[in-house]
Amino acid sequence: MFEPLFWILERVAKKAGPIFVGLVILLTTSVVVNYYLYVLPWNSERWPSYYTALNYAFGHWLLLNIVFHYYMGVMTSPGKPPATVENPVSICKNCITAKPPRTHHCSVCKQCVLKMDHHCPWLNNCVGFYNHRYFFLFCVYMCSGTIFVTCSIYCQFRTYFTGTPANFLASLSMPLYSVFIANVAPTTSSTVEIQQPGVIVPPILPLTEDELRTRFWVVYEFFLCAGVTVALGGLTLWHARLISKGETSIEKHINIREAKRAAELGATYVNPYDYGFVENWKVFFGIEAGTNRSWRHVLLPSRHMPTGDGKVWPRHGVTSKSD
Repeated sequence: MFEPLFWILERVAKKAGPIFVGLVILLTTSVVVNYYLYVLPWNSERWPSYYTALNYAFGHWLLLNIVFHYYMGVMTSPGKPPATVENPVSICKNCITAKPPRTHHCSVCKQCVLKMDHHCPWLNNCVGFYNHRYFFLFCVYMCSGTIFVTCSIYCQFRTYFTGTPANFLASLSMPLYSVFIANVAPTTSSTVEIQQPGVIVPPILPLTEDELRTRFWVVYEFFLCAGVTVALGGLTLWHARLISKGETSIEKHINIREAKRAAELGATYVNPYDYGFVENWKVFFGIEAGTNRSWRHVLLPSRHMPTGDGKVWPRHGVTSKSD
């Protein structure tokens, strides 16, 4: 019934992949350039020097991680099973080859992928065993970066459109309806004042071309980063929840189905790849005991490979009769 729709979505994802990658690069570059041109100079004039230095260092740490993990997520193959697989769990009806545990066929890439999570058009690549960590950390650092820029630009944004002092906490108390009063109100005089209950908007003065350009890019930067924070934040939290349970996006649906089937038989289904909250994260990041790796390999760019080969997975959990 849905096969024609799936066929169309597969073709769109395949053709539009490079466009999505280009959009990520273009939008990210625009945010960085605007931050250097319009946000950082404005903040530097109003912040203490030590705070500006911390802001500068933290921002570049985020940028380094964003660029590194996105590049690796795009360029790293997710991994595909070898021609010969020991103890396969099934045969792929598309590739007609043996499938190791947690391996699934990608209809966009036309191949089986080790520990496949999903096909990501924003990476123009499948997310699987070898690049899942890169994908997730890109989401984490990109979301952190948009929050960082939104907070950094907020005072400037509110000051431009309400005339309030550049004080983040004080500006939070300003009513939202006053944000665009200064631009919406028609006036040809530089001495007009507009008053709202509890809000006094200063005289609206003619803006120069440079001031108009600055305000345009500040508004662009603020709303772009705020929007990405909401959208990407939800996606990141969703994947964090899956990782905490030792699941991929595909396995989430499989486990729900298996849990219902087990319940009908009076049994309890347990995810065989759930090693516990902490251990799931360590396995995902490749920093479990015996790897000689630590959280430093998560906080800084690292090209270390995940533990194992993606073909063999220890199974924790069984299906047992419920009490």
